[in-house]
Amino acid sequence: MMPLFDTATLELLRANGRNRDQDHAPVIKVFNPMGGQTWLLSELDPEDNDTLFGLCDLGMGEPEMGYVSMSELLEVSRMLPIGLERDLHFQGTRPLSVYAGEARAAGRITA
Repeated sequence: MMPLFDTATLELLRANGRNRDQDHAPVIKVFNPMGGQTWLLSELDPEDNDTLFGLCDLGMGEPEMGYVSMSELLEVSRMLPIGLERDLHFQGTRPLSVYAGEARAAGRITA
C-alpha cells in the first residue's frame, strides 16, 4: 500500500508552503473511501512540517479552504478500518481557488 505522503509529494507541498502568497494547484487528493471526507492539499508549512493547507470537505455540504494537521490525518487513517487513501489519478491542474469555487457551488469537492 502506498503511503499517503511520499517524499516527492512532501517536497512539492513544502515548496508551495515557502510561497504562501500564490494560489497553488493542489498537489494531492486524500479521501475517506468509507465516508464523504476529501482533502485537496496544496501546501505544507516548511517550518513545522505538519500544517497542511488546502480545500477540506468533511462531508457536511460546506467545503472550505483551511488548515489541517498531517499528523491528525494520519491518526484518523490509522483508526479507520481501511484508512484514508490517496487518489493516484488526481492531477491538480488549476489553482486551488477554482476547485474551491466549484466545491462551494456543488456542496462537495467534485474533482
